[in-house]
Amino acid sequence: QVQLVESGGGSVQAGGSLRLSCAASNSINLGGWYRQAPGKQRELVASITYRGSTNYADSVKGRFTISRDNAKNTVLLQMNSLKPEDTAVYYCNAFSWAGGSFWGQGTQVTVSS
Repeated sequence: QVQLVESGGGSVQAGGSLRLSCAASNSINLGGWYRQAPGKQRELVASITYRGSTNYADSVKGRFTISRDNAKNTVLLQMNSLKPEDTAVYYCNAFSWAGGSFWGQGTQVTVSS
């Protein structure tokens, strides 16, 4: 079992930045961030393997950076050049070493034009 606690959401104007943090209760394998806008399906934003290999949605490439600190069991998402279309609830996701998938409670990100 892995508990995930997210922080760092908020409201910014277009062009601004936010940094999301996800703290896991214990070591995780794959970590990632998803988002869900009103009326839309949840989508992958970025993911990172234990060794640091990353994957990004095309819509955020060049603007968002995912990273992790394995010693602290944290996964970070640095979001720059935010756009109104980035507005969504952002969820941390993690896979345990046993293969289970776990979700955080979600944090709201609102970008105004």
